[in-house]
Amino acid sequence: MSVHPAPPSRQRWLIPVLVVVLSITVAGGLLARELYRRPESPRPADGESTSAPATTSGGVPDKSGAVHVGVTPDAESHPQDEAVRTVLKAYFEALNKKDYDAWTETVSDARRSKTPESDWHRNFQSTKDVDILLYRIEPGAQGTLRALVGFTSTQSIKEAPVDFPHECIRWRLVLPMKYEHGSYRIDTVDGTATEHDQC
Repeated sequence: MSVHPAPPSRQRWLIPVLVVVLSITVAGGLLARELYRRPESPRPADGESTSAPATTSGGVPDKSGAVHVGVTPDAESHPQDEAVRTVLKAYFEALNKKDYDAWTETVSDARRSKTPESDWHRNFQSTKDVDILLYRIEPGAQGTLRALVGFTSTQSIKEAPVDFPHECIRWRLVLPMKYEHGSYRIDTVDGTATEHDQC
């Protein structure tokens, strides 16, 4: 009479399987937390004051038209952070000061060609932008960048978007940035990655 060895216990496999499942669950939770966490509070750039930009609760810029571009730690850690913030600052200051020539130095040739000076002045004559915050910088196609930016815009009702006619709007949008003429410039925006709400 031959003796058959006892079949392996199911309980012997239960503990390793539970350990693997638990490890995968924890790793997935940590990954999701990193991907979906809200940006931390913005930190000022080197040499900038830690005080808030000169605005009121209504989003009124200081009289010079100067703007402050805040930055989250996530965006600040990107190698092109300084280049992107420099363009954003120049772009929003040109809008606030109604300086079309300065604005054209911050946008791509394609964007400039779609916005003649007369249209630009008509569309932005009362617009003032404040509280600019750079949340994130991501790589785009063919060496471009995508900057996730938030800001507050005040304007007359007639210059507000037709489908969102408010005098004060908080915007969050992705600005595509293209390297052109020796620097990054803001390219045409398709509007698909845009969110807004009333102030």
